[in-house]
Amino acid sequence: LMFSILLYRPSPEEAQLWSEAFDELLANKYGLAAFRAFLKSEFCEENIDFWLACEDFKKIKSPQKLISKAKKIYNEFIEKEAPKEINIDFHTKNMIAQNIQEATHTCFSAAQKRVYSLMENNAYPRFLESQLYQELCKNATKKCKAWLPK
Repeated sequence: LMFSILLYRPSPEEAQLWSEAFDELLANKYGLAAFRAFLKSEFCEENIDFWLACEDFKKIKSPQKLISKAKKIYNEFIEKEAPKEINIDFHTKNMIAQNIQEATHTCFSAAQKRVYSLMENNAYPRFLESQLYQELCKNATKKCKAWLPK
């Protein structure tokens, strides 16, 4: 279960850094895990899952792997009725459908930017207001067992 992520409790100082910039949050593995747990509690973790899939995709060296991973990302997040379909416009979806035939590292860039912006402007401010985040910023130094949603 993803909710047992916070077996290690980041320091309140570390957690407070995440409110300075969305990138600070994403760059911290505990911040990322906490943010994903928050999105999961709101039933919208497909955005962070897609963003992470794109980050991994950009690191692929082999052209063969690039094509197969591009199709996997397309099937999982982009196509109509995909299991974790992200909310992007028709034009961007069409562009991706054409681009994955000759997959390059940039074929998901427009969609990834869109999803990043959605998370930064919508989910991120809600995360900073959430009980989960507020708890992490409290001056509790003891390590918590696992954080479980109510």
